[in-house]
Amino acid sequence: MAIATAQPGQKGHVLIDWHPEDPKFWESRGRAIASRNLWISIPCLLLAFSVWMVWSVVVAKMPAIGFNFTVGERFWLAALPGLSGATLRIFYSFMIPIFGGRKWTAISTASLLLPAIGIGFAVQDPNTSYMTFLILALLCGFGGGNFASSMANIAYFYPKKTKGNALALNAGLGNAGVSVMQFVVPLVITAGVFGSFGGEPQTLSDGGQLWLQNAGFIWVPFIVLSTIAAWFGMNDIADARASFKEQSIIFSRKHNWIMCILYTGTFGSFIGYSAGFPLLMKTQFPDVDVLQYAFLGPLVGALSRAATGWISDKFGGGRVTFWTFLGMIIAVGGVLFFLGIKEQPGAFWGFFSCFMALFFLTGVGNASTFQMIPSIMRQEVPRLMPQLEGESLLKQSERESAAIIAFTSAIAAYGAFFIPKSYGTSIAMTGGPEAALWTFGVFYALCVVITWAFYSRKNAPVPC
Repeated sequence: MAIATAQPGQKGHVLIDWHPEDPKFWESRGRAIASRNLWISIPCLLLAFSVWMVWSVVVAKMPAIGFNFTVGERFWLAALPGLSGATLRIFYSFMIPIFGGRKWTAISTASLLLPAIGIGFAVQDPNTSYMTFLILALLCGFGGGNFASSMANIAYFYPKKTKGNALALNAGLGNAGVSVMQFVVPLVITAGVFGSFGGEPQTLSDGGQLWLQNAGFIWVPFIVLSTIAAWFGMNDIADARASFKEQSIIFSRKHNWIMCILYTGTFGSFIGYSAGFPLLMKTQFPDVDVLQYAFLGPLVGALSRAATGWISDKFGGGRVTFWTFLGMIIAVGGVLFFLGIKEQPGAFWGFFSCFMALFFLTGVGNASTFQMIPSIMRQEVPRLMPQLEGESLLKQSERESAAIIAFTSAIAAYGAFFIPKSYGTSIAMTGGPEAALWTFGVFYALCVVITWAFYSRKNAPVPC
């Protein structure tokens, strides 16, 4: 395990002297420290996403073990982690400068034990109430909250020239927790992985057996190890310390709110589609074993985010975001087309392919929108605070960028609630999910207009 040992300019785990924009400092010390913190942060965030989205798989299996909740009730269970996770992100957005990145990463990772263990015990008792499951679904929001603080933390470690790629790696490989979960859980619930310690299996109507408790228990040892790694291996940055009052200046920044809209269109779509994809496929194509394929969507989105951060660093986040939203409109149109012919042979694969395109584009857009924020604030802070210069100006820009990155991720995370809930409402009111998908397409068109008007057109107010 990597241990953050004392070095010059460092007191314990606290980095007193941190100047990543200084090339000499970066090459001699900064890069190695930043890389260590990043590669400990990534598995912590991956586990957070795994626990956050675990209900997307669990709800699909609950009827098989005797929990006869309605489709609407199961969509609520899939959606509630998104609601609580997004709300917690608002608070988590400001925690890194208050507590420090190392401490908060360890604490927030350890908190994942509550829902993971709780789910493991609850699904073993056929008398567990729906209310108990609702509470556990809300507790899974701890995993959703972690993203805001994790991204704010990593933003402090890297210089502008590599910040986009570092954030893309942290977010993209962290987002991969959704696909890891959707791949691993269907496997581990078919075997007694933990022997007698894991509890008795549930008997299915066809005589088979299922260990649905493993959907929660499987994460416990990894959460413990990652918590220990964060506590002993990561760092706090002294210059990143700030009170809530100092950070709250972002609420007066116009571009904070504009980027909330754009990031909702990218990350909000990614996490919302991830939460609702298995159940959506199950309701629209009931003859398909959807859990064989559900993990591929989040995997494509996560890998595209991790792999495409460099594109925005090279060509500009605003330009990449503009074309990404245009592509998402086309992909939604394809999904609607194949839903309209879903009874025909091959319709499922057309529907699935269009959703894979959507997931891929959300990943590209996730990376590009986060690359835009530091660029925007590097231009805006000198204009808004002309009295600052030199190191003070740079520090203020970095502080506001990190806070906006975290806050926009909080607002966007409500997509994990609204997209599954929109499917459920659309199906209840119209008999199908098409109305929800039309709404998403119109929202992406709005994002195209906003991106063009503020960031990507010739002579844009803040080109990036």
